[in-house]
Amino acid sequence: MTRLSFGARELRDLLVAWLALGVAFAFFYERITITTLGPVLTSGAFLVALAVSLLTAGIGFLLHELAHKVVAVRYGQVAAFRADYGLLALAVLGGLAGFLFAAPGAVVHRGRLTDRQSGLIALAGPVTNLALAALFAPFAAVGSALAWRGVTINLLLAGFNMLPVGPLDGNTVRSWSTAVYVAVAVPSIALAAYALYV
Repeated sequence: MTRLSFGARELRDLLVAWLALGVAFAFFYERITITTLGPVLTSGAFLVALAVSLLTAGIGFLLHELAHKVVAVRYGQVAAFRADYGLLALAVLGGLAGFLFAAPGAVVHRGRLTDRQSGLIALAGPVTNLALAALFAPFAAVGSALAWRGVTINLLLAGFNMLPVGPLDGNTVRSWSTAVYVAVAVPSIALAAYALYV
């Protein structure tokens, strides 16, 4: 069985993606624009917003990608996260422009896989986000703003990734098993839509 390990490039890519997504989500949630950027960056309020984003969106992203890697390695794959620096820049600019586009990169792997194994590797990320949302939920229920942000962001990450399009996880899961796809995607997308509008 392949051993779980991390190279220098992968660790750098994970760190850069975590920081970039933290900044993007902080810009978005604090409604920071290009015109207000200068004075805001040095303010205590922005540092708090950045810390919240790193602990919610950032952790959600990191554990999502690590879940893909762990399952891929379990199936004998050589797997590593690779950041997409162009999409990370777009995420930060999107946060400034008032919209979120979080596609920081992906876990790439090589080796022979069955459709089931590919589906389970894809499923691992969104299921991890649903689990994180469930962990945050009791604290959100008693009024923690940080926890509510954790619930919201993880539901959005799960729902978005379960869309059955392009390279998203949902498309891989659907190609393997329509029943599993429906069982996970329907509640994920419904909860993500709910999180957007509450």
